[in-house]
Amino acid sequence: MRQQVRIPLPDGSSLAATVALPEGTAPATGWPGAVVVHEIYGVEPDMLNVLDLFADHGYAAVLPDLYSHGTRIGCLARAMQQFVTGRPGRPTADIDATRQWLADREDVDGSRLGVIGFCMGGGFALAYAASTPPGVRAASVNYGAVPRDQGELRAVCPVVGSYGGRDGGFRSHGTRLQEHMRALSIEHDVEIYPAAGHSFMTDGHHPIAKLALFPLRHGLVRPAADDAWRRTFDFFDKYVADHQ
Repeated sequence: MRQQVRIPLPDGSSLAATVALPEGTAPATGWPGAVVVHEIYGVEPDMLNVLDLFADHGYAAVLPDLYSHGTRIGCLARAMQQFVTGRPGRPTADIDATRQWLADREDVDGSRLGVIGFCMGGGFALAYAASTPPGVRAASVNYGAVPRDQGELRAVCPVVGSYGGRDGGFRSHGTRLQEHMRALSIEHDVEIYPAAGHSFMTDGHHPIAKLALFPLRHGLVRPAADDAWRRTFDFFDKYVADHQ
């Protein structure tokens, strides 16, 4: 069941977020948790569906709205600044506040957390995971930006990633992520799906997304999506939930 919440921020403001919990009572140790970082389009139905997927798999999942403080244009500008420069900014701080809020819940085990992001959010999730946040055991990076300097990922946790072979904007980032993880000897499972383009794991219903046909080849590709989700949950169950 989804709930709307407000996450307190260090500056006294708050961040809108949606949380989804598994059915029933939490185990004595608490549920494992997942922070979901949305695409550039914001909190859309397909991102809310990701929350439901995690709740159905036994995770307490929370999706912060990175555009919910200040004007949407201003928030988007700050997000794009971090996306372009790769330097930690307001989005990173908001993701960390969300992780802390989730970890502080009595029904969540704050030592068993993961972070997952898509498109813009995939790059944010990877950069955040590389900052060694407490309790974050795995990161899922889906068609997100990867830094050229592998040293920026030296401290990252285990990573599962999915990219589309027809995604002219981010296909090379999938290859780069594979190379960085191998060079750094970091546990990983990064797959590039030849028939898929950008945002192939979700419905991609947003009107702007439907226009972005080239070079991203945007849209759901069910066989690739099903396999990517299987790999993602297998990876999270192993490294986050300890279901080995």
